[in-house]
Amino acid sequence: MSLFKAASTVSLLTLVSRITGLVRDLLMASAFGVSGLTDAFNVAFRIPNLLRRLFAEGAFSQAFVPVLASAKARDGDAATKLLIDDVATALVWVLLATSVVGVIAAPILVWALASGLDAKSFDAGVLMTRWMFPYIACMSLVAFSAGILNTWKHFAVPAATPVLLNLAMIGAAWLGAPWFASMGIEPIYAMAAGVMLGGILQLGVQIPALHRRGLLPRIGLTWGRLRAALPMPACARC
Repeated sequence: MSLFKAASTVSLLTLVSRITGLVRDLLMASAFGVSGLTDAFNVAFRIPNLLRRLFAEGAFSQAFVPVLASAKARDGDAATKLLIDDVATALVWVLLATSVVGVIAAPILVWALASGLDAKSFDAGVLMTRWMFPYIACMSLVAFSAGILNTWKHFAVPAATPVLLNLAMIGAAWLGAPWFASMGIEPIYAMAAGVMLGGILQLGVQIPALHRRGLLPRIGLTWGRLRAALPMPACARC
């Protein structure tokens, strides 16, 4: 793919993402306005987004992509695939542990970020944080997959994924909120469901793209590779 074509594709899809993001925000403001429950959702959504800077678009991506590109150029595709498998295994376990801790510690996190919420909004914020905390796992795996595809010069799918979150949240505000209200459930909870749906959709479109190119990670390390990867004490080598 030429530089011009790649840049044009990414730019166009980024523009679509920004437009759908604006529509999402306008629709949410129209549907929910300013209220304690809206503040609770914003707090609950902010928590996984803060961690996303560490596990996804931030430190992880900045470290992983150059290492992956260097391994591909130096060692070839087969060895790089082993590296992908190893990193995916470690990342999945870290994200699983982080999600469990986040779900358990949701009351503390909400209190730390929004101690001024009233009791009803605080409880709603805790519940929505627990629903949406696994979103960080989805987004981290999306960033991991995007790094792989970009290294192999496939840019369209990673650039298109943010649009899916916006569309899922638009659908939640437009259709989900009235449906929840008709069942006697607070409509704002539809937005939490929309966030998780968006995360699953973003990860879901990456999987076929990786599979078609033979890059879908295999989760799990053999003992021999794990032992070779870890520094062993001198007595263990005797």
